[in-house]
Formats: sequence, structure tokens, C-alpha cells
Amino acid sequence: MKKLNLVVLASGGGTNLQAIIDSIEAGKLDAQVRAVISNNSKSGALERARNHNIPDIHLSHKQFATPEEFDQKLLSILKEKETDLVVLAGYMKMISPTVIREYKNKIINIHPALLPAFGGKGMYGIHVHEAVIESGVKVSGVTVHTVDEVYDHGPILFQKCVPVSSNDTPESLQKKVLPHEHEAYSEVIQLFAEGKIEIRDNRAYIKE
Repeated sequence: MKKLNLVVLASGGGTNLQAIIDSIEAGKLDAQVRAVISNNSKSGALERARNHNIPDIHLSHKQFATPEEFDQKLLSILKEKETDLVVLAGYMKMISPTVIREYKNKIINIHPALLPAFGGKGMYGIHVHEAVIESGVKVSGVTVHTVDEVYDHGPILFQKCVPVSSNDTPESLQKKVLPHEHEAYSEVIQLFAEGKIEIRDNRAYIKE
């Protein structure tokens, strides 16, 4: 089976990136990370890439005069790496419509709650878990979805529930959800590698 070419975009520590790398190295994922791109030159994600001899690229809007120039540079990297799937792993910048059109249904994101609840602008990291606890819901979880022009909005590919207990805090819930994020992302990427995901009429279908 041909390995799926991944480019991972990350802004922070890169734990989801590490989980993907670990799955690849364990032979559980028919994919290879062709590059890791971060808008943060000091991100843990870039360090993790270097530790595994994966090309690490610092790419920030601040390096370019216009958003269009940034988009063209990002697209040139994605094409150079023969990218099959763009994986957002804690990437704190919105992907432009130009890039989304070029890689339609080939950009995925993971969210630490059950979308469409607790999503949208400003809903990332611990803020999501704070909102979940504040709401009083009894179940949270993980969502993997394709990326479109709206925050946390594209067709849902995978969800897994995680119970919320009465004594959970945002921090404890985050710790409970994170391992499921790691498992879910690798599972979905493998489905892409096997050609089992089909998206039509803005819905995702998993082929048996």
C-alpha cells in the first residue's frame, strides 16, 4: 500500500503530532509525515519533528507582506511535499479559503469536544473544557472533521464520547480526553490511507 503523505500544521507542544509519529513508527499507520509547519518558531511541534528527522518549517504570516503571499508559500510547500492530507494538530491560525479550495476535503482537524457543541472561534484547548464543565453536560469527547471556511464546521469524520463526572475540573477533563484524541487521529488517518472515507453532500461516509 502506498503511504499517505502527511503535512502537519501545529502551533504548540505537538502531542497529537507525537501520537501520529508513534503510530507510524509502530507500523500501525500507512503514512509518512513529509513536513511539520508551525507559525511558532519555538513550538514543541518543531522540536518533535527535528527529533524524528522530519523537515521542520517555521512559516508565519508575519514573514509576508500580504495573506496571499503566505497562502502561496504554504501551497508551494504542500505541493513540493506531494501532500495527500493536511493534518491540523493544535494549529491556531485559520486556514484560508484559497488553501481549502486547493485541498478540498483533504484538510482535517481534531477538536476536544463533541461538535457542533462547544466549537467555534475562541474554542480551543482548555477553553473548550471550561465551557463543557460550566454547561453541566454529562458527556464530552473528541471530534475529527474536515476543514472548511468556518471554525470547527466541516463534515464530521469520527466522534468518541468521554464521560464527564461531577468532580471533573477543566484540567482533569482535558487529561481524560487527550488520550482519545491521540487514538482518534491515527484511526482517521488510517481510514484515509485505506481509501475508506468518502465525502458527498457535505457528509462523510466510511466504506466497509
